[in-house]
Amino acid sequence: MIKIGILGDIGSGKSFVAKNFRYPVFNADKVVADLYKKDKKIFIRLKKKLPKYFYSFPIDKKDVSNAILSSDNNLRKIVKIVHAEVRKKMSLFIKNNKKKKIIILDIPLLLENKINKKKDILIFVQSSRKEILKRLKKRNNFNKKIVNKFRNIQLPLDYKRNRSHFIIKNDFTEKKIKKDIKEILNKIL
Repeated sequence: MIKIGILGDIGSGKSFVAKNFRYPVFNADKVVADLYKKDKKIFIRLKKKLPKYFYSFPIDKKDVSNAILSSDNNLRKIVKIVHAEVRKKMSLFIKNNKKKKIIILDIPLLLENKINKKKDILIFVQSSRKEILKRLKKRNNFNKKIVNKFRNIQLPLDYKRNRSHFIIKNDFTEKKIKKDIKEILNKIL
């Protein structure tokens, strides 16, 4: 099985690129959203660590945002609690897809949390800053301060780009992305 990790800036279109591979995708952002909605254990652990911010289940994203905005330390606590569960879900995903030729890992902190293995293929999604900001502003829960806090815990984009085996310049058109993916798959397979 070939594992492909998708790297890039927040809002660069990593999920858009990942789903266009047409292979099973592990989307960490979706897993986190599900955990907030459905996993009472996560709520209990967050409530214990940050009682001022988490007081009702399911977890409201606004509560997460408030906790993050109040202290950098809170973001680290949240990531530590949630990440352990995301790792378990990812292991299960890999196990359930072990017969697949390729799987895609759409995980924002892939390198930061040392999730990738040496033989995994890394693809960097590059987008213009202007386009990223335009797209982020369309998100209904967009908060520039939170985006910056997440950027601060991430490795520099140049580092991620240099570690990557391939770069996809994302212009957010499906036709170009599919063409780039096809070229990459031809080289990998």
